[in-house]
Amino acid sequence: MLNILKMKVLAFDLQCCIYLNQWSKHQSVASFFKLISRLGDGVFWFVMLVMVWLLKEQYGYKQIIYLACASFCATALYKLLKTKTLRPRPYQVHQVIVLGDRPLDHYSFPSGHTLHAVLATIVFGYLSPVLLYLMLPFMVLVALSRVILGLHYPTDVLVGALLGVALAVIALTVGYYCHILL
Repeated sequence: MLNILKMKVLAFDLQCCIYLNQWSKHQSVASFFKLISRLGDGVFWFVMLVMVWLLKEQYGYKQIIYLACASFCATALYKLLKTKTLRPRPYQVHQVIVLGDRPLDHYSFPSGHTLHAVLATIVFGYLSPVLLYLMLPFMVLVALSRVILGLHYPTDVLVGALLGVALAVIALTVGYYCHILL
């Protein structure tokens, strides 16, 4: 029974991946999501960090270091998971999936871009809620870009998002109780 459910989830995952990846056949769509993905490499989040710093003048170096540590922990976690699961990227396995951008590493599960997008959106949104107007749509676009560009399956993105939520909750809780984010 569990194997049947797993097979159905994987089949649905592939169908969704193929459907979303078909959008990248339009050059304007592919270029847009490639730009989103590249900004999601860190540029956008660095700009949001500067915005938080400017909007919350009482925050100093402690908060910047704390947020960098949370991001470092997220990177370590997703890299560990990738080396343990060794799930190939969709374009490597399925010829119908078109690669729309260069991958940053070899494996697909989980999506590090999505993990960082969700983590940053929640933490920065907590610190400066006005930034959520920019960050929430961008976060969704980053997650979509990973599948549209053929780099991830939807389940990679979903698990990346769930890990981002979990790490954000941990970061905010620790930061609050250590009086770093007050």
